[in-house]
Amino acid sequence: MQGSNALDNYDSQKAEKSLKMLLNDKSNEFREIAHGIGYPTSNKDWEKIILNFCLDFSDCFKAWSDKDLDSDHMQVHKCNTMMRQIGLGKTNMTEVTHLENIAYRIAEDFKAIYKRID
Repeated sequence: MQGSNALDNYDSQKAEKSLKMLLNDKSNEFREIAHGIGYPTSNKDWEKIILNFCLDFSDCFKAWSDKDLDSDHMQVHKCNTMMRQIGLGKTNMTEVTHLENIAYRIAEDFKAIYKRID
């Protein structure tokens, strides 16, 4: 899990095409997540970094919500670190929840687009 890249689990060409399609509708949400976690949008391939973050966050949600899934220590630590990153500088839970919802939605939309691509 440590140092993992969530996009490594996907075919790179299909993933790239899915990302481009997703950005057509969700570019503002990508920027909002980047701003919310303090990641600069001036970096090369910043959208992939944000997508990886969102995919990892979606995995964290599964780990938190699936009572039959045993999470390893590294995953728990990674999820807590992501929560800290989302929550840093926020003044209330509404702001945190808003970013969590965006991250989760981006990941789920990416997965849905990816499945539809031949």
